[in-house]
Amino acid sequence: MEPVYTAVATARGDGRNGEVTSSDGVIDERLAVPKEMGGPGGEITNPEQLFAAGYAACFHSALQLVARKADVGVDSSAVTAEVGIGRDGDGLELAVKLVAHLPGLEQDKAGELAAQAHQVCPYSRATRGNIQVEITATT
Repeated sequence: MEPVYTAVATARGDGRNGEVTSSDGVIDERLAVPKEMGGPGGEITNPEQLFAAGYAACFHSALQLVARKADVGVDSSAVTAEVGIGRDGDGLELAVKLVAHLPGLEQDKAGELAAQAHQVCPYSRATRGNIQVEITATT
């Protein structure tokens, strides 16, 4: 694969309680372990939120692509990603729930488009077989 674009980010400090920056300076965020995981939480982001934002945006783009190819309008669509983290034996594991909101479409068509988007989304392709990803479509 020959990259068209490469994002570069660096984590510093105490891992999940450190900070992340992007090479272009657009991202400059402090990180905190969520309260649910024994950390301070608060108004500071965490890796799971950043992953959820990236996956939601990527999946939404893939959804719009497959809808365009099917000549289906999805102007008011949205995608919500929930990224869970939990224990798996001695380590931690991620699980993702994606909800494609497609108002105005029939449920079957919405489900079909979401399934097609899951096949072409780069995040879905990267996670396939590695973590549990649940796809739901709502109208």
